Amino acid sequence: MPNESSALTVLGSCGGWPEPGRACSGFLLESAGARVVVDLGYGTLPRLLSLLESPAADGLDAVVITHEHPDHMVDLHGLFRARWFGRRGAPSLPLYAPREVFDRLQAFEDGTNEALSRVFEPWPLPARPYRCGPFQLDSVALPHFVPNAGVRLASSEATVAYTGDTGPDPAVVELASEADLFVAEATDRHQQPGVAGSDSDRRCDLTAHEAATLAARARAERLLLTHFWPGNDREVSRAEAAGIFPGEILVATEGLRIPLS
Repeated sequence: MPNESSALTVLGSCGGWPEPGRACSGFLLESAGARVVVDLGYGTLPRLLSLLESPAADGLDAVVITHEHPDHMVDLHGLFRARWFGRRGAPSLPLYAPREVFDRLQAFEDGTNEALSRVFEPWPLPARPYRCGPFQLDSVALPHFVPNAGVRLASSEATVAYTGDTGPDPAVVELASEADLFVAEATDRHQQPGVAGSDSDRRCDLTAHEAATLAARARAERLLLTHFWPGNDREVSRAEAAGIFPGEILVATEGLRIPLS
């Protein structure tokens, strides 16, 4: 039976920018009494603070950010302000992220980092495995328009893998291997006519079909589709994935809480 104390809660499910009433990429992972937020895109911080029942993010143990795009990290600056003005002097929060994320934060703070270094304890991604509370945090570079770290967080209760944003890549299969929950972006831009294409020759986003193919190859137990292009029909994405992946398929929506085994 799933352990109700171990769960992933969706803070935001949109890619690019948030639809009305929604937010961009973000998740709260809870296990063994620890709380780790993974990505903080547009509109995720108020939802996180509501779950923590604290305007200063009391009860949060660590932060993981996959890459510097604002739909994955812009509310990290809001979290900085909540801690700097609301809990100055509190122990710093471990922040696992690519170097470019720290550069973005510095730019928000006029290039200074004294306050940032007091609020966050930086740990670069991708890197060797880290110990993050009850989790082992593994990371791998995955193809995107900017440096992106796919992450895998494993505790004694559950293993969750998350792509951030990525194009199709064999490394995703290893990242998600036999995970209890595989969280995969399924942007599906093709659903929207007239959407501007990529300026890159590389594939840097996944479709639901591709996410399901990777999940099946990884033998993940469950697949959570996320990072939907605004206006997409998410049930169409689910149906495309269901033709490929034999396990349970979940569709990210704000507030969805997924118990983990």
